[in-house]
This record gives sequence, structure tokens and C-alpha cells, in this order.
Amino acid sequence: MIAEFRLPDLGEGLTEAEVVQWLVAPGDTVALNQTLAEVETAKAIVELPSPYEGTVSTLHAEAGETVAVGAPLIAFDVEGAEDHPAAPAEEKAQPNLVGYGAAPTTAGRPARRARRAAAPAPAADTAVLEAAPHDATPTASVDTVIERPRSTPPVRAYAKRLGVDLVLVAATVGDRVITRDDIDEYAQRAGIRAEAESAPATVSVPSTAASLHGDERELRIPIRGVRKHTAAAMVQSAFTAPHVTVFHTVDVTATMDLLESLREDRSLAEHRIGPLAVISKAVCLALGRTPGLNSRWDEEAGEIVQHNYVDLGIAAATERGLIVPNIRDAERLTLVELADALKTLAETARAGKTSPAELAGGTFSISNIGVFGVDAGTPILPPGQSGILAVGAVRRQPWEHRGEIALRQMMTLSLSFDHRLVDGAEGARFLKDVADILEEPGRAMLLR
Repeated sequence: MIAEFRLPDLGEGLTEAEVVQWLVAPGDTVALNQTLAEVETAKAIVELPSPYEGTVSTLHAEAGETVAVGAPLIAFDVEGAEDHPAAPAEEKAQPNLVGYGAAPTTAGRPARRARRAAAPAPAADTAVLEAAPHDATPTASVDTVIERPRSTPPVRAYAKRLGVDLVLVAATVGDRVITRDDIDEYAQRAGIRAEAESAPATVSVPSTAASLHGDERELRIPIRGVRKHTAAAMVQSAFTAPHVTVFHTVDVTATMDLLESLREDRSLAEHRIGPLAVISKAVCLALGRTPGLNSRWDEEAGEIVQHNYVDLGIAAATERGLIVPNIRDAERLTLVELADALKTLAETARAGKTSPAELAGGTFSISNIGVFGVDAGTPILPPGQSGILAVGAVRRQPWEHRGEIALRQMMTLSLSFDHRLVDGAEGARFLKDVADILEEPGRAMLLR
């Protein structure tokens, strides 16, 4: 009997998703909870598990196609299933991952679709593969069937850009998801990066006018995924909340000295505590004194909602675009715990594994524009938040210190806030509280 699986609601009221790639094809036999496809929502890339055990009958969408929530995605030939095209999987299964799928009946990782590809034979010596140049092709029959290397779309794109074959990388890492670090390590062993770095820089001057992207005068890029969501959110925020931005230049020399001493502490060797962790801690402390910046404007209810917790959003630039995952209950974390949370957040975002749940909500955000060498800016509020702090680069420059001019380490803070919720005095007080902690970290002991 034919049973259809419709695209489920992936959370936060998302109305559509783009099929990044299918991991199954018509005629494949799939197990319960086996990953069927990777889809990209406006917030994240997620894997869809199969709610049925059976044979794939039809794929209703091609890779790259956008599918509306509730639209047919894939059909199965399932023994004993009702022949009803709209039979909802959720009535028969327990929620799993994105609201569909059933509890696994066997232990271990679900089987993935085997792909036919030129690949090393099962008994291949991995040491030979590791030593091979990146463009070497292992000897194998065309009919050799292997499991598709496990990786995320951003990682696959990175490997393709370097010219690294993921099959060769998979032979060195075993049965786990391939990361960007795995590709870098393999490329270094194979001499790929060394070749790129040692290549002399050349400048080609064309004799005739040419575009930056080849012969075409224009390049049209579909607006979808994270870029589409970000654009809609920024337009909504900019034309809904009256933005005000204030700036403050801070002497962070004492904070940088503190971080240097923490780096020398052997008991903290496993933790990477940087300026952003201290700033995050300072923000959490300052929000306790200025609750308006940790609030949202509920237009429908005619209320201001003050949060008694801090879900701290951290803007992250990824290959898919800008995303803002959250650190839940950040006000409860110590400085070391915040540093660990920031490290995990960054690694997850870089690997393209940030889930929709991690992107939902958020009560206040930080954007670290200093990593790009930028000093200040006017950040736009994420929808539903009343404040966002942009952190500029740390620069050594002459500054008045104890009545004299000295070289100090300086940083500019840029705070944008919703003037419906936050008065100028409250915004200035918050910024001054954060600055005071960065100028004298010991002042954190006075706040609660």
C-alpha cells in the first residue's frame, strides 16, 4: 500500500523548507527512522527521519526545490499501510527530531542509503589512502557499493572547494560525521594547503573588459534559506521597532590582563576563555539592573513582557549566512561555563548542525564585529528582542590613564535598543555597567 510523508512543521512557525539533498531514491528499501533527506529551513539544516519501513515509491520534490509545510514530500510502498495519500505519520508514531518519525526498534545508528561510487575496496590499506595526493583515484570496480561519507552540506562544500575527496577522508576517520577539521588535517597530510599557500600570487589583466564572475554581465542568485529569513526578519525589525544606537569606547586593558592570567592557569588549560566570554558575563550582570533591555513588546496583547532569564543570542557568520543561536539561561553560568558554551556554539554553527530549537527565542543578543577588524556599527535588533550589543575590535591606542597619556587596549561598544521599551537613560546605564566591568573586572563582584 502507498503511504505519503508530508513535510512536517519544523518549528517556530516555519512555512517551507528547501530540499538540500535526497539520501534515498525510488526503489530503495528504508528502515524506520532512517534519514531520508537533508532540508534547509530559514534557520537551519535538519535531517528528516523516515516514519515508515518500506520501499521508496516516489520523490515529490527535486533537490533544490522549495516545499511548503504539509505538502507531499515522499511516498512509500508499505506493507499493511492504508492506501491513503494524506495519511499523517504523526498519528502512528512518537515525535522524533522534527515532530515526525517513530521510536527506533533496534539499537545503533539507522542505516543510510548505500551509494554506487568509485571507492576503495573494503580491504584497502588506509595508510596508502592517507599518503595519496588529493587527486589520486583509488582502484575499484565501478559497481563497488559503499556507504556515503557522513558530513554536512557546508563541510561538503568546503571539501569541494579544496579539491578533497570525502571518500578518502572517510577512510581515515571511521564511522562518524566528517568535520571541517578532518578535512584540514587530511589536506595538510596530502600537501593540498601547502601547495595553495606556496603558489606565487599572480595578477591577470584581461585585454578586454570582463565581469568579476566570468563572461556573464550579471549573476542571479535565488533568495532562499537563511538569507531569505534574515532579510525578512531585518525588514520587519527595522520598520517595527524604533531603533536607537549609542556608543561607548572602553579601556579594556584590565580585562585583557585578566584573560592573560587565566590562560597561564593550568587548571583552566582545557577552557578557551576569551574577551567574548567576559563580555557575555558582563551583559548578563548588567541586564539584571536594566530589565527593559531583556524584554519584548507584545503588540497583540498590549503588554511588555520582561524575562527573568537571559537566553543570550550570539550572532554567528556561517557559510549559509548569519544565524543567531542562543545560550539558554546564560545568567546562571559561570565565566568558564560561558566560555565552553561559546566554543560549542561556534563549532556547531561552523559545522552547519545548529538546530531550529537552538535558534528559537533569545532575549538579548551580542554581535562580535571585532573579529572582522570593525570598530563600531549600528546593529539591527533581532525580532522580539529589545537590545543588541555590537563588540568592536580591541586596539592599542593612546588614551588618558591616571592623568597621563599611555598606550591602552581600547574597544568600542555599540548598543542598539527598542525605544518603545528602553529610554535613553536606561540604555546608557546598561552600556555604562558593561563598560565598568570591562574596565575593572573586579566590579562584577558589586553586581547581582
